[in-house]
Amino acid sequence: MGPWHFVGRADELRRIVASATSGERHGLILSGTAGIGKTRLLREAVSVLPPERYAVWTATASIAVAGLPFGGLAQVLPGDQPAGMSPAGLLRWAVDALHRQAAGRQIVLAIDDAHLLDPSSAALVYLVARDAHATVLGTLRTGEQVPLPVRALWTDDLVDHDELAPLSAGDTRALLVEMLGGPVDTTSADRLWRLSAGNPLLLRELVIAASTSDELTRPYGVWRWTGEFDLAPRLTDLIDARIGDLSDDVRAVIELVAFGEPIGLSLLIEASGEEPVEIAEERGLIRVAASDRRHHVRLAHPLYGEVVRQRCPVTRAMRLKARLATLVEGAGIRRRDDLLRVAEWRLDSGTATDPVPLLEAGAQAFSRYNMHLGARLARAALDIGGGFDAADLLAAVLMFMDRSEEALPVLDSVRDEIDSDQRRSRWLVVRGLVSYWGLGRESAVDDIARDAATVSDPGFRARVHSFEAIMRMHRLETAEACRLSQSIVDSPGAPASARALAQCVLAHADAVRGQLAASARLTDQVQADAPLWRAEMPYLQLALELARGTRLAIAGDLAGIDAVVADEFADLADAGDFRLGSGYLSVVRAQSARLRGRSAEALRGSLQACAVLAGSRVFAGLAHAERAYAAALLGDADEAKAAMADSDQTQRPGMAVLYPWREQARAWVFACGGDVEQAIRALVTLVERLRQDGFAAHEVLVLHDLVRLGCATLAIEWPSGASQAQTVADRLAELACAVDGPVAALMARHAAAAGDGAELLTVADAFAELGLLLFAAEAAAMAVVRLRAATGAERSEASARLGDLLACCDALRTPALRAARPALTEREHQIARLAAAGVASKQIADQLFLSTRTIENHLQRVYGKLGVTNRSELAHALRALPET
Repeated sequence: MGPWHFVGRADELRRIVASATSGERHGLILSGTAGIGKTRLLREAVSVLPPERYAVWTATASIAVAGLPFGGLAQVLPGDQPAGMSPAGLLRWAVDALHRQAAGRQIVLAIDDAHLLDPSSAALVYLVARDAHATVLGTLRTGEQVPLPVRALWTDDLVDHDELAPLSAGDTRALLVEMLGGPVDTTSADRLWRLSAGNPLLLRELVIAASTSDELTRPYGVWRWTGEFDLAPRLTDLIDARIGDLSDDVRAVIELVAFGEPIGLSLLIEASGEEPVEIAEERGLIRVAASDRRHHVRLAHPLYGEVVRQRCPVTRAMRLKARLATLVEGAGIRRRDDLLRVAEWRLDSGTATDPVPLLEAGAQAFSRYNMHLGARLARAALDIGGGFDAADLLAAVLMFMDRSEEALPVLDSVRDEIDSDQRRSRWLVVRGLVSYWGLGRESAVDDIARDAATVSDPGFRARVHSFEAIMRMHRLETAEACRLSQSIVDSPGAPASARALAQCVLAHADAVRGQLAASARLTDQVQADAPLWRAEMPYLQLALELARGTRLAIAGDLAGIDAVVADEFADLADAGDFRLGSGYLSVVRAQSARLRGRSAEALRGSLQACAVLAGSRVFAGLAHAERAYAAALLGDADEAKAAMADSDQTQRPGMAVLYPWREQARAWVFACGGDVEQAIRALVTLVERLRQDGFAAHEVLVLHDLVRLGCATLAIEWPSGASQAQTVADRLAELACAVDGPVAALMARHAAAAGDGAELLTVADAFAELGLLLFAAEAAAMAVVRLRAATGAERSEASARLGDLLACCDALRTPALRAARPALTEREHQIARLAAAGVASKQIADQLFLSTRTIENHLQRVYGKLGVTNRSELAHALRALPET
């Protein structure tokens, strides 16, 4: 892995440059831990200083020359140091030498590892900092002894002194992209950020270690890390240097914390004694944090734990985990995490003999979407006699880990233990879950409908029917799905989980029908009731997110989408490897980015969704369709076609409810490939199907797609028996009265304004206020086309508005935007740019070795193509062309 381009640290970089150029201070010294990025930051900062104004000298102090006078600045000072001078004389000579070399320019002295400067060099740095025509920049390693003259730089208020913080999560993600040469899965990036604690050097070593052990993969061009890696020698050497030699009692403290963090301070002292704990804290190996009235202990760096755990002998690790379990059990399992932690320690130490706590912990892990831990605990409980309850839990978890083939035998193994309606309903639900969504068996709908009759208790039967309802919704039996769901909601004996799932079905149906307010009320109620259903049926959250995400995307509610993807569920799904949850939310993020005009971000998000959902039978087809749509907006026809083919291959009939999104994307793939007529035909066919299914909200979006393709006045011939033919604009106006929210009305207004340039600009402004910059840019582009024959002021205003909108978007390539971008030749572009910059025609002619008359002829052709009349309008028109 070679050197990478500098990324992140923008604020720190500006601060250093400002310290060197503002003249208000005499410099800045940054302290930081080893590998935090001090050296690179200093190097990048001084590299931007113009050499004609600043005499920049850089030096790196080292232990090798720390005993030599001026050894630390040997790279800066002249080699002809005069002999026989006093120390004070040498200092004056050194200062004079720097000024002679500066030749009147401002001196910038940049010292890396200034804590290693020899006394003479340190004194010289102090003198330079006192000079009105000099600035000192430097780095120090935190915790090292600093020479007194260097310390005096900030104690005497000559320079500022700050601690360089670790990289943020965002900067770490950007650095990973630079290191690996491609986008990185969000979950993987967050894990690496936490493990490296924002230290670039440790991050690099982690990436190398993961790459060497083949734990980094790249599905669909997105890097993913499994979370496992081998301890490479370079990495262990770095950690060993930080930890140092440990006595046996201090090592025992570190090992207990490594396996038990966060561990209560009182428990740690009980197990290890006060003195070793104090020593470990004094040496910076552990840190104690207060939480309410308790104190918790963690290792000072996450990688300490990785090294200690991987090096600890197996038998000692088992003994330590058993000891930790006993300690926490003795103190009383009081915290939320204690149940999980004790169960895992018992499992790892071979001391788990009771299936009940393992089952309770496994259910808690599942409710927090920690899929791997939930599966381990459920499997262990089953192996030691957990019976039906353990099999039920394990099968459900396996389904959401894309291991449904393993789940059915687990369920079949406990069929004979079904001895009550409660167990029968649970067994039928999980078997239906596995069969329908896990294995893609559509017959599971009829099976669960038939078998529900074998459950005599109405409440438990309602639980079975709630799953039948959502299956029917997903395969487009909407009326029956809503009938079943409403009967469950109306039933006073229905359990909370069945009622919530039924409400999700109704919310999804309301969303696609355009009853967005009713849909929002239902999803809000389900979310409020989460404490009543999450422990029993945590995967219900997925149905809630699908209903909510569908509504928000249809409504163009970008703030609502932002809130959903920032919610606790998103973090839990990512951290626990709940792929269906994190994958679907990645699709929603991509949809939001697309609507905002950030098509490149949408493509990255959809590729991440494809990578996460690889092998999934539920949302993979949707993820690839969103990928196709984003690629089409970017004008990448090959990627768009390939993505749509992947969508067709991975889509399952059991998720037919997603067809509007997929077919909408297909139309834009046609348009991207140059076949706009085929795109229009596909959209018209889709409109007819959506009307037949009663999906009015989706129909609005697709009709608006036709408006975006210039078909507002296109007549749609409805099937026989329906109302007479309507234009796209007429149908949108009709639906605007039936579909909730401002977007449907605005899309109808867009259609009605298709021939009115001024009104199109007003529509563009309205879309922009909602954040829907893709639609805003296209409406403005249509206005530019309509106003080409209007007065100069109107044309100029339209071009300026389009330019402003496109500046906020990626390089969008849609038919509406292409129509607003007349084809200028390369020579015309060149001349137009120079003219717009104020260069006279004679100067342009001299520069391009052409005649002035030729330049004027080119400009007249440019004016005609862009619909402008003079140079003052030319700049606005060019801003509306991203190519310029």
